[in-house]
Amino acid sequence: MSDSAESIKKVSIQNGLILAIFALVSTGLIAITHLITKDKIAEEIEAAMARRLNEIIPADAYNNDVYHDCTVISSPEFLGTPENLKAYRMRNNEKDYAVFMTSVAPDGYAGKINLVIGIYENGTIAGVRVTEHQETPGLGDKIEIEKSDWIKQFNDKSLTNTAKENWLVKKDGGEFDAFTGATITPRAIVKSVYNSLLFHQQNRDTLYAKGSGCGGEK
Repeated sequence: MSDSAESIKKVSIQNGLILAIFALVSTGLIAITHLITKDKIAEEIEAAMARRLNEIIPADAYNNDVYHDCTVISSPEFLGTPENLKAYRMRNNEKDYAVFMTSVAPDGYAGKINLVIGIYENGTIAGVRVTEHQETPGLGDKIEIEKSDWIKQFNDKSLTNTAKENWLVKKDGGEFDAFTGATITPRAIVKSVYNSLLFHQQNRDTLYAKGSGCGGEK
């Protein structure tokens, strides 16, 4: 092998080692960053849920330690995800008052839409809020309470006062408003809210059962 070829080979090996070391260091830094920030991210998610809870259900309506009166729920069929979710129970003098639960609308225009839903013990909706989404700015993002009052049309709805066939957007023959030029987003949320009510109805005893917990909840 000529000196030139040998030199090129050495340079290639050196460059390969440098790239491998760089990849290992980068992977390590990413892992360390994840470990450092994951608790902070979890805290921010919990804080966002707390703000939404206080928007939907007045703090003076219950007197239990709601953030420790928590249970894990799971239902891919009704809650839109195979992941375990959390539900917080509100009680007033030990009497069941409401549940504040998370759910997912998996079929939004740009992907899944994360929701929190407050449901009174009698199955009536206290309120719904969007906590995370990727919908189109200026159009689909009107699902945010900060952008419009659209999400408030679910207030006081229930399976009793709203027939199954009405749990659709008006374009599909139901009673819920959509957005001009954007039907997929509201359609996904209406479906998700309806399914959440079905979950509440079918799992009421489990939802409010005492003694359960989320494990490590804030």
